Amino acid sequence: MFKTALVTGGNGNLGRLVAQNLEKTGTRVVSFDLSGSEGAHSDPRHAVVLGDIRDHTLLEQTIRTHKPDVVIHLASMLSGSSEANPSLAWEVNASSSIRFMHMCLNHKTGPFFFASTAATYGPDLTSPVGLDTPQWPENIYGATKVAVERMGVYLKLKQSFDFRCLRFPMVLSPFAPAGAMTAYPSHAIAAAAKGESFVFPVSKNTGMSTLYLNDVTRSIVEICAADRSSLRKHIYNLHSYMFTAQDLVAAIQRRYPDFTCSFTEDSPTEDLIRRWPNIFDDSAARQDWGWEPQYDFEATVDSLALHSNLK
Repeated sequence: MFKTALVTGGNGNLGRLVAQNLEKTGTRVVSFDLSGSEGAHSDPRHAVVLGDIRDHTLLEQTIRTHKPDVVIHLASMLSGSSEANPSLAWEVNASSSIRFMHMCLNHKTGPFFFASTAATYGPDLTSPVGLDTPQWPENIYGATKVAVERMGVYLKLKQSFDFRCLRFPMVLSPFAPAGAMTAYPSHAIAAAAKGESFVFPVSKNTGMSTLYLNDVTRSIVEICAADRSSLRKHIYNLHSYMFTAQDLVAAIQRRYPDFTCSFTEDSPTEDLIRRWPNIFDDSAARQDWGWEPQYDFEATVDSLALHSNLK
C-alpha cells in the first residue's frame, strides 16, 4: 500500500478510523491535528504532530521529517462553525488547504486526497445529482470546498498534481457531535437505547442521500490506493441509500418497541435536509475504482444501535 501516510485532522473520529484502516495494511501513519486531541491512537508506530493547519512552517517541517507518500487532508471547520465565522472558515478550509496542496506539490508528495461534500452543489436540485451538476452552494462551508476542488483540479491539469477527491453526502456516525445538524439519526438511536423519547428536528417524510461512517473511511483508503490511470474523473460523488425520519422510526421500533418520538415541521435542519437530493450519482466511482457501499440502511441502524448499547 503506502509506506507513510500524513493525515490532517487525524485525531478526529474520521481521521482515527482512516488511520486504523491504513495501519492494517502496514502503513505508518502521522496524524496532524490541533492540540488537545492527542492520545487517540494505539499503534506504537503512530506519530502525532500537534498544530494548526494554518501553521505553514510546521506543516513544511512535518513533510520534511516524515516524508509521506500519501496525504489525506481531513482538517476542516464544519458547516455550523463555518457559518458562525465565515472569515476564519475561508482561511482554514480554503486558503490553508490551497497552500498545503502547493507545499505537497513542491515536495512531490502524493496522492493528495481532499474530503469534499455534497454541500458544494447547493439546494433544490433534482435527483440523481450528477458530477457535472453546476455547483452554487449557499453556505460558506460549501463555498470553501468548491474553491479547493477547483485549485486541486487546476494543479492536476497544469502540473500533474495527483489530486483525488470525494464528495460525501450526509454521513451517519456513532460518534456524532451533539450540535451537528445532520446527526439526529444517531441521537435518536442513542435516545432509544436509553429508553428516552426523542424530538426529531425534521418532519416525518424528510430525508436525503446518506453514507455510513465505515463506508466513508474505507472509500478514502480505496481511492488513495487506486491506480491513477483508472481514475477518469477528477472528483467523485458517493451514495449509499436514502431514508426518511419515519423510516428511521420504524427501524428503531423494530429494535426498541417502546421508543416514542415527535417531529418538527419547521426548523433550520428541516430546511437543510428537505432541500438536499435523495440520490447522488456515484456510477463513475463504481465504474472507475470499484466503489460499492457495504452498509445499507438496516446495517447502519444495526451498527449505530450496537454502539449505543455499548455506551
